Amino acid sequence: MIGRFIAAAAALALPVAARAQAYQCSTPASVDRPRPDLPSERQPQRRLLVGSYTLAITWAPQYCRDNGSDASARFQCRGGNRFGFTLHGLWPDGMGDQWPQYCKATPLLPRAVVQRNICATPSAQLLQHEWAKHGTCMAGYRPDTYFARSTGLYGKLRYPDMDALSRAPLTAGGFAEAMSRSNPGLGADMMRVTANRQGWLDEVWICLDKAFRYRRCPAHQGGLATTSSLKIWRGGRLG
Repeated sequence: MIGRFIAAAAALALPVAARAQAYQCSTPASVDRPRPDLPSERQPQRRLLVGSYTLAITWAPQYCRDNGSDASARFQCRGGNRFGFTLHGLWPDGMGDQWPQYCKATPLLPRAVVQRNICATPSAQLLQHEWAKHGTCMAGYRPDTYFARSTGLYGKLRYPDMDALSRAPLTAGGFAEAMSRSNPGLGADMMRVTANRQGWLDEVWICLDKAFRYRRCPAHQGGLATTSSLKIWRGGRLG
């Protein structure tokens, strides 16, 4: 093993709300080699000015409930690794409701970059996708600086007691308020909560300005209405 990251041990010094998201992840000695991620007819290249950013985090227990049997989910959902919220990615937004994507051709990520970031974004292919689709649209960024920026923003986040929230009636707005209380400066109107078709928590999108400071989300950002019912899956894991 190259390294072992056990946030649960370090989290003992944190308040209970912050400890709720302690996770365990062992960096593997070898990682899957990603496939190229390229623009397509459905996902064309779009070069637009960057007006803001979105930091997207995924609720891993729900992801594993829905996708845990997939071979691509083995590292995240089976074995000794345990995740709460994982980092989906840092997305440049445009000036309106469009966003830049696939701004330039890029080679496969070096294995060292994948290994350094696999415990934040536990999929080599997703790391390749995030860099190809989003990171290439951030002027002056290389893979290492892009992931350092996104993991730095992700690493600052603190979380409410997800177990307690999962056991009581909850709305998307109520969850956003709980996230806000755990993160000074992050208002409930500075994030969007998404769910699957059955109303189970899927992701949280956090809105950032060009200086990567929290900002109020634009109306077109999407997500659930604040009054929408929300459920949180805290069930067992596979393997």
